[in-house]
Amino acid sequence: MTRPIHILLVEDNEGDILLTTEALAEGKIINKVSVAKDDKQAIDFLNQKPPFQDAVVPNLILLDINLPKKNGHEVLQYVKDSKNFRHIPIIMLTTSSSEKDIIEAYNHYANCFITKPVDVNEFMQAVAKIESFWISVVQLP
Repeated sequence: MTRPIHILLVEDNEGDILLTTEALAEGKIINKVSVAKDDKQAIDFLNQKPPFQDAVVPNLILLDINLPKKNGHEVLQYVKDSKNFRHIPIIMLTTSSSEKDIIEAYNHYANCFITKPVDVNEFMQAVAKIESFWISVVQLP
């Protein structure tokens, strides 16, 4: 039996937040999903700074590249450079399909790079596959 996990979704697009949380809610596993809408919120969440002082370190991060302020690559680099957080798998879930973004993500130790499908049903299926693989197949720390 798989155990529920805590997912931190770092995403600024309200539509994508809604679709992602809906797709995860439809899954077979009950997960806790927290949302950070920019780099500062994501880093404050991880470091349990107000208003996230009661936050629990997530088991998995879904990270968009196109964020306000610092981009997702900078958040990725921060997490993977931190001895306290580098163990957390990070899935880049973004509209970008640029070779430069893909290479940069893997150079900063992203665990996976997924380009968001434009079609709503395909997007929901992609998130369901993320859940299926990262929660049912992979053993997370």
